[in-house]
Parts: sequence; C-alpha cells; structure tokens
Amino acid sequence: MKFQAIKGVRDILPPESALWNRVEQAARDVFGTFGFAEIRLPIIEPTDLFARAVGGDTDIVSKEMYTFPDRIEDYPEEAQKFRRWQKREEKLPPPESELVIEVAPPDLKYPFISLRPEATASVVRAYIQHGMQTLPGNVKLYYMGPMFRRERPQKGRYRQFYQIGAEVLGSSDAPGIDAEVIEMLLAFFARIQLKGAVLHLNSIGCKQCRPAYVEMLRGELQKVREQLGADSQRRIETNPLRVLDSKLDSEQAIIEKLPRIAEHLCAECKTHYDEVKRHLALRGITYQENWRLVRGLDYYMRTTFEITAPGLGSQNAVCGGGRYDGLVELLGGPATTKGIGFAIGTDRVVLSLQEAGAGEAAGGLDVYLAWFGAAAQTAAVGLARRLRDAGFVVELPAVDMKFGKSLGLADRLKARHAVILGEDELAAGVVAVKRLADGTQQKLAEPELFSYLRAARNG
Repeated sequence: MKFQAIKGVRDILPPESALWNRVEQAARDVFGTFGFAEIRLPIIEPTDLFARAVGGDTDIVSKEMYTFPDRIEDYPEEAQKFRRWQKREEKLPPPESELVIEVAPPDLKYPFISLRPEATASVVRAYIQHGMQTLPGNVKLYYMGPMFRRERPQKGRYRQFYQIGAEVLGSSDAPGIDAEVIEMLLAFFARIQLKGAVLHLNSIGCKQCRPAYVEMLRGELQKVREQLGADSQRRIETNPLRVLDSKLDSEQAIIEKLPRIAEHLCAECKTHYDEVKRHLALRGITYQENWRLVRGLDYYMRTTFEITAPGLGSQNAVCGGGRYDGLVELLGGPATTKGIGFAIGTDRVVLSLQEAGAGEAAGGLDVYLAWFGAAAQTAAVGLARRLRDAGFVVELPAVDMKFGKSLGLADRLKARHAVILGEDELAAGVVAVKRLADGTQQKLAEPELFSYLRAARNG
C-alpha cells in the first residue's frame, strides 16, 4: 500500500523549508525589537474554549473544527457520574456530536477537545491560567505554528495551515498600541521584502454601538434576502456582519448599498478610530479605509485591519487582526484586561514571495569537501568541523570517490565551492579550492581558505 498525505495537508520540503525558516526567523527578530516574547501553545484545547471565544454560530466552530471526544476516564468526576448512570441504565449513551450529551445524567458534560483553529483564544487562556495579569506593563506575546480547519483546499488555503501571530494584553486600550502593533507588522513585511503589501483599516464599534448597527444591517438584508446566496441568507440570522465579507460577484452591488458602520459609531469609538489614524500618520503609515472589513471572529471590536499582497488571486489577504477588549473577561479573566493582535497566514506569505520571485532563501551549500585517500579523510573530517564551527555549510562525502564522480556530485548539489584534499595537498599543507560557477581554481593554506570563503559569501 502506498501512503500519501491526506487531503488538505502537505509536506514542506527543502529548499522551500529554508524560505519558511527565513520568514519565521524574521518574525522573531522584528517582534523581539518591539519587546515581544514567544509563547508555545498546545495544539489541542477544550472545544468549549473556541465555542465561547470564537462564537458558536461562526463557520469555524459550527462547520470547520476538528473535534472529537476525549477519554472520559481522564476526567474522574465525570467518569464517576457516567459509571453510576451506566450501571443504572445498563446501556451507553448514543454517540453525539454535541458538546453536552442530552441524556441522563443531565449534568454529565462529555469532554470534547478540538485541534486549534486559531490561537488568540489559546493565548488568552494561557494568560488567565498563569496569572500573567500580575506582570508589569502590557504582556506582549507572539506564536507560530500549525492551525487546523476543515475547509475546501485551494491555492494558499489548507486544512493544516500555519500562522505567525502576536497579541498585546493589558489594562490600556490606548490607540497608540493599535498603531504600534500595525507598525511592527509592516516592519516584518518590509524585512522579508514582501512587495505590494497594502494595509486596510476599519472600526467595527463596540458592544454599545455595534448591536444597533447589526440589527439595522439585518433589517436591510432581509429586504434583499432572495437576491443573496445560501451562505449569506444563513448569516442574516447568525452574523450579518459576515455578509459584508462575501466574495460572490452577484452580491457585490447589493452590499455596496448597505449602511456603513463608520456612520453609526458611538462617540467613544469614533474618537478611538480617529486617534488610531492619527498615530498611524505619526509613523508615516499609509492605509486604505475599508468599511467592509469586519473580520470573521466574534471577539473583535473597534480597530480591525488586514494586509493584502499580490500573487494570491481573490484570496489575497496575508494577515488579519484587530482589537478584542472583551475576550479576556469572556473567558474568565479580569474585566479590565484589553487586547489586540493579529495572525499572519504563513502559507500565503511564502506563496506571495514565491510568486514575486523573491522566494530564494539565503544559504545553500558553501563547500563540498572532496577528499581522496585514507590520510586525506582524517584531515578532511577535521577541516569540515572547523569550517562548520565558522558557520559554513559543508558537505563531507562518507566514502572515497573518484575525482570526476566527486566533483560531479558537488555540481549537482549546487555547492558554491569544491575544496579538494588529496595526497599532494596534504604534503604541501594546502587545499585546492574550485569555484564551481566559473571553474576557477587556486591553492590556499587553511587561514587563507577561511578568508576567501568569507569574502565570497559577503560579496
């Protein structure tokens, strides 16, 4: 039987994996200069965490999460309830996909767990669980790793996909924090040389002003219900804001005529939004206001933003984020804690870099160390170690090969240089260095070899 990766997931192979490493290292470097530290989160979480944080009516929770029952034996109190009920009824509860089994005993909450579909809820859970609100100032965290959603696979969208994200949690909702987070994000894209990135900005209000707007929007959508597709019709009831995010061509003219949330912000939200824009101007950051930018998750409020990049077709967003001041309280943390963050779609960023021709990762093989004879092998092992200690990438053949075969392999491996070590070189205390790009060759002592390789790398 021949095994293959399951639908919607993939292997990331060299040399593409080197580009991924470059992107991830750039995030670590840039985020670190803004005072962010890495948090590493579990891949599985209680299903209730996402149902509460993301929203039970969202597509993510209702249709896309990978959810399965945990072993009830790992939950002693629930297991005891279950055994008592099982003994009394002499039968097992029927299999259910619901979070709570609606059969006796009624207080039995079956432990469901899910592969994380996003990480903000997990970051907030960790923040609360470990009492990080006691730390001084704002808590600045970043993460990277795989997420999971059962979506229809397409270009730049996978069922196991990767994100790089950052969150700021603290007592302040100052607009300057929003602007600095966006500044850091754009600094990251500049570092990886992502060309054509565009910042889109909006405010979606707060719990004081947004509900009235949502009801107004729902009423307007009901008037044109029959002209909308099935997904938008369903969202009229569950989350009307998501209709604004529709990509269906047939719905665009209808959406353009709908009321805009910017015209219905309360005084505090309007002031906050104006201040965010002022702080962006202080930093010289340009943006496009996009009244349809509502984000797909229930916990967002006020500032929302998105970065788009070329080369990805209609699904051109590489990052989205915003403010979520009520999420910590919703998950059982201090009501005074505010939050803002973003998530970068790493798959899409890498794809955009590749489409732009900027996908070649730095590095590669500096030296192919060709040795000939037992005495040369001993010397080659030591030289390879010293070259690697100096930071050079070295390929050392495990067995003796004929000269032509060895140099042919060096060429196929795309090594920059072949360093040749045989009996003559050992006797003279030198090595022969061949630059494979043009075939030029010279003999150098070891100190000269290191200087030559450094100059070649920097030049």
